[in-house]
Amino acid sequence: MPPLPALTRAEGELIDRYLDVVDLLGRINPAQHGDTYRGLRAAQALVRKAAELRDALALMHQRGETELHAPTLARALRVLDGERRTARVTVPPRSDN
Repeated sequence: MPPLPALTRAEGELIDRYLDVVDLLGRINPAQHGDTYRGLRAAQALVRKAAELRDALALMHQRGETELHAPTLARALRVLDGERRTARVTVPPRSDN
């Protein structure tokens, strides 16, 4: 696994909180197998994690980090398995069986 790219502390917090939210949305996704209690618990936690994501973005803005450096942040997401984690949020391809 390649190393994480150099990130500011605020960028690292943004990536961590974003992936927290993505993981919860993946657990809530009605197109994925799971039970309603699991989805309910994830939805309850989502409120708090979304607020933490908002706070991470607000901190970046307050510190003058007004631009998201997409290539660097995308590399960090890939290192942290972001592609697999975000795939759980999408609708799976149709299986014509």
